[in-house]
Amino acid sequence: MTEAALQVTGLTRRFGGLTAVDGVALSLYRGRVHALIGPNGAGKSTLVNLLAGELKPESGSILLNGKEIAGLPAHRVSALGVGRSYQKTNIFPQFPAFENCRLAAQSRRPHPFAVFRDAGSFADVAREAERALHLTGLASRANMPAQNLSHGEQRQLEIAMALATAPAVLLLDEPLAGMGAEESARMVELLKELRENYAILLVEHDMDAVFALADTLTVMANGRVLESGLPEQIRASIAVQEAYLGDGLAHV
Repeated sequence: MTEAALQVTGLTRRFGGLTAVDGVALSLYRGRVHALIGPNGAGKSTLVNLLAGELKPESGSILLNGKEIAGLPAHRVSALGVGRSYQKTNIFPQFPAFENCRLAAQSRRPHPFAVFRDAGSFADVAREAERALHLTGLASRANMPAQNLSHGEQRQLEIAMALATAPAVLLLDEPLAGMGAEESARMVELLKELRENYAILLVEHDMDAVFALADTLTVMANGRVLESGLPEQIRASIAVQEAYLGDGLAHV
């Protein structure tokens, strides 16, 4: 297998006497979806925040294409090639979809806040925004205020904003949250299409989506990795069934 786009070893973060992430290791590869599952409180979102630079680890290593990024602030991690989405939709609701993506793309310029230049003069930024909307199936919604998009489209827009920053790695924290069956199916198809060009970490509770998408599956419990492997290995794991998923996993 090729070198990991993101290599995590021994990552640890405590909050007072609680060890939220305890010596976690995982590897993300371009062209693969690595799903992360576990019960509420397992440490999944804390791990994503550590990888995105929104929290600093107490120990451990995060290598992005071989470069250590552990402890760097979120804006530096993003600039180096890590894009993310959030559990709760994080967009500019009054701005059109295109402007949401253009702002995200503009953040990658050496001088993102060039206030004395017309934003429309940055042709390359506009191209990145248009590309991101096209990739996520939102090109026809470019001029629609984000607040008028459906919930599923708003989740797609958040991913489009991440894509507009030209990432190598995508951290997706429950992208199917709150979706109905039809919207969930569209999101699954979108992630299948994106898989080829990105290394994707998917945190998700929708197990049908997880098993439809995951090339590798890691299960967390109490801040630690309980088990990691191919989906069929996790499906058959007695330890995972007892700790989290229940006997019904074998029939998914």
